[in-house]
Amino acid sequence: MAHFAKVDNDIVSQVIVVSNHDCGGGNFPESEPIGQAFIASIGLDGQWLQTSYHANFRGKYAGIGDVWDGTNFVTPASEVE
Repeated sequence: MAHFAKVDNDIVSQVIVVSNHDCGGGNFPESEPIGQAFIASIGLDGQWLQTSYHANFRGKYAGIGDVWDGTNFVTPASEVE
């Protein structure tokens, strides 16, 4: 399964699961544009970026409220102790 985060103004607002079948096997980075096309085909708009449940890429698994810095998902400074 692949996970995609919706990013609005660099803030994660939603995270969904997409079947590997619907994103070319789920292997990042090749799977991202295929998954994005699938997400658009089911009527979900916006910017969707693939995120790794095991933090294998993009810094960490994206959670709602996390920040997209253009390369990685990061925990907002207000939540860091």
